[in-house]
Amino acid sequence: MKELVEGMAKSLVNDPSAVVVEEETTGTTTVLRLHVASEDMGKVIGKQGRIAKAIRTVMKAVATRENVKVIVEII
Repeated sequence: MKELVEGMAKSLVNDPSAVVVEEETTGTTTVLRLHVASEDMGKVIGKQGRIAKAIRTVMKAVATRENVKVIVEII
C-alpha cells in the first residue's frame, strides 16, 4: 500500500525525490503519512481537496480487499 501512495504522489509533483511515505501499523489499522515538498503541497491536495480525497478513496478500496483500515495523512 505504501508503494501505491508513493507512486501516485510522485506522478503528481514537480519534485518526486522529495516524496516520502511513512507507514505505521497498529493491529488492523495502517497510517500512511505522505510528505512532499512545500511547493508541491497544492498539487497533492488539489482544488477543494479533490485529489487528496481521490487518493484516500483508492486506498480505502485497496484496504477493503485486504480487510484492514487505512488512514492517509498528507503532511
